[in-house]
Amino acid sequence: MLRVVLSHVLLFLLPFMGYALWLWLQKKEQTSEEWRKGPLRWLALAGIALVLVSLGLFASYREAPDGAEYIPSHMEDGVFVPGRYQ
Repeated sequence: MLRVVLSHVLLFLLPFMGYALWLWLQKKEQTSEEWRKGPLRWLALAGIALVLVSLGLFASYREAPDGAEYIPSHMEDGVFVPGRYQ
């Protein structure tokens, strides 16, 4: 669960990190004034959009067929057998 939450937090912060990188590459001063004048609303909306798109993709992604049983990965006669649905 923590991995899912952290991945969505990272997705939300991506536009802000991109803006900070752009400021750094442009050699502009990174003062609080730059951030206040900057497009914080647009960055927040872009972050929310990324999170919503990822939630939609995660919800619609279905690997297992209905009624399938998951068999976890295991060693069989010294050979690694990856997990699969059967």
